Amino acid sequence: MTATSQKSFRAQTYDLVTNRWVYHSFFWLLMLMLLTFFELLGSNFGFLFTLSNNLIRLFIFALIVYFNLFYLIPNYLTKKEFLRYLALLSLSVIIITPLESFILYLKFWNLPEAQASLVSDLNWSFVPNFFVAGSATIFKIITDWVRHLREKQELETQTMQSELRFLKSQINPHFLFNTLNNLYALTLKKSEKAPEIVIKLSEMMRYMLYECNEKQVLLSKEVHYLRNYLDLESLRQGKGVEINFNVQGHISNQLIAPLMFIPFLENSFKHGLNHTISEGFVNIFLNVEENQVHLFIENSKPETLPKPTRRKSGGIGLVNVRRRLELMYFDKYELNIENTPNTYSVNLELNLN
Repeated sequence: MTATSQKSFRAQTYDLVTNRWVYHSFFWLLMLMLLTFFELLGSNFGFLFTLSNNLIRLFIFALIVYFNLFYLIPNYLTKKEFLRYLALLSLSVIIITPLESFILYLKFWNLPEAQASLVSDLNWSFVPNFFVAGSATIFKIITDWVRHLREKQELETQTMQSELRFLKSQINPHFLFNTLNNLYALTLKKSEKAPEIVIKLSEMMRYMLYECNEKQVLLSKEVHYLRNYLDLESLRQGKGVEINFNVQGHISNQLIAPLMFIPFLENSFKHGLNHTISEGFVNIFLNVEENQVHLFIENSKPETLPKPTRRKSGGIGLVNVRRRLELMYFDKYELNIENTPNTYSVNLELNLN
């Protein structure tokens, strides 16, 4: 049996088990078997006689339960009319229980002792019916609560997936826009570096278009993307700029959310080296363990930043990556950002498990 057919079989089995008619029928059948079994232990009557008695009792139980489920609970309990609900539930039990005793009394027409026992035990016959009615109410409350939680979780999952798709759709054009700006500046200068940037840009675009549609990608591909980005920036920056990228640890088959690191790296150039006139640095340290990744980025800053002459077109990178961290890793990450007069540093630890 293939994995697809196994999944289909499990889905069909789940649909069958959770079908209302199926599990209600199973419940009443199980209850009939248990009542008949325990009554036979202390009775001198035969199996068919005892079974028919319990069929009558189950019929009365079903009247009370389904009247409660389909009328009393929707019309009174769900509308928070608790006193009226309890009064009507009690009244229905008081009315229906003598019907059970009357039917059994007629059935025992040739058993005077059994008829006398029914009459003497009439007051006690209300107890199991009250118990069954109350159990149905509790069961209904619990199942509605569980269904509400499941629907809420499904809605949250759908909302999270939609938000992640929206955030990634913002990230990709954001980086592409900045990279094309860099390429445009070099082509105006007729720089020999332009063809090499085109190749790097082609690899980056291929990664963003075809790899980043998945929820997770191989860490090795994400690191390769970072190297391409740094190579591109090294070509664009001046000779006085120092860029270091150090990777420690063994990168194998670890998975990570795509484009999780690049907004921090892009930010270190955008707000750091791009405002530096002569010298500056960006140091990137990536430590990889089996299920843990530690990223440290530190960049230099000029003493004074130039005042913006126009409204910024970007600015969504770090906001988005914080939101994605919350959505994808929740309590399995730690992010610390330190902004000093001369440096800006990012410390990110991710649990990939």
